[in-house]
Amino acid sequence: MVKRFLLLAFLCGSALQCASGGPRPAATQSVWNLPPGFPLPLAGPNIQSDAKFVLGRLLFYDTRLSYNGTQSCASCHQQRFAFSDGRTHAIGSTGGQHPRNTMTLTNAAYNATYTWTDTRVHTLEQQALVPMLNEHPIELGAKHHEREIMARLRSDGGYAVMFRAAFRGERRPVRLANVARALAAFERELISGRSPYDRLVYSDDQQTMTPQAWRGMQLFFSSRSGCSDCHRGFNFSGPVRYVGSRDERLGLVSNGVTGGRFRVPTLRNVELTAPYMHDGSIATLAEVIDRYSDARKLALTETDKSDLVAFLRALTDVSFVTDLRFADPRPNPLK
Repeated sequence: MVKRFLLLAFLCGSALQCASGGPRPAATQSVWNLPPGFPLPLAGPNIQSDAKFVLGRLLFYDTRLSYNGTQSCASCHQQRFAFSDGRTHAIGSTGGQHPRNTMTLTNAAYNATYTWTDTRVHTLEQQALVPMLNEHPIELGAKHHEREIMARLRSDGGYAVMFRAAFRGERRPVRLANVARALAAFERELISGRSPYDRLVYSDDQQTMTPQAWRGMQLFFSSRSGCSDCHRGFNFSGPVRYVGSRDERLGLVSNGVTGGRFRVPTLRNVELTAPYMHDGSIATLAEVIDRYSDARKLALTETDKSDLVAFLRALTDVSFVTDLRFADPRPNPLK
């Protein structure tokens, strides 16, 4: 990680005003900093490199990617909320409200598809363009303004250096497709796997979880609760599936909406990503468990419910939301 910070210091002396001359660092493949037991994310043709990560990190926090200069990716994906935003519905750069709750970017590298409902978005590179180009609703509002936004980036000498370093051999590397590739390279490394649960499972730390969380874990993975039927695997997530009126057990009826196809989101860092559900209609983990217990007629006791909440909190990775590698790299950024 020292190497990466040195690279950032070389490429970006103060904010985005970077030296325009000197040798360019090679776009070498990243050395992954994976938690124990985690598989290597697949990047496809977009080879992961330190140069792309550093560039993507700056772009992620740069409001110049929105047409009116008011928002960045980080406006809706804030590190302290595990890269969600704490709102019921996301708010776009023009003030319009998104109909969906902002999804966390925790471990997004491992998703088979992206967004709440669209199974056609298969890569982080594709997903990065969605908020930029969406018009219904407007998010970053870049649609029809792509040339102007790229001109902003090309006029910055620091970015000129960084794009050349990340996309060596390209005559005009500052282009929208490369913005998406760099953002994807940053987001691909937003990997969380050092929660108390992980320390128990992968490091055999028997003291990391409370007795209550232990009981909640046993219940979570039991047929009695059925939680792990949908929230599967090391990422506690699942594919887009139909929920609601066609599945009375789930009882997902909120804001007058009954049923629909929605992603099963990851439960990692779920303590930090309230409010919950696709429409942000449930405020607390306790209320979520109440909803599912009632809908599925699980007959969970109040102790059972508290135990499940304790286990879900044991999926919080404090190091992930305080890791400076993922924070705003600008000196003294405005909060």
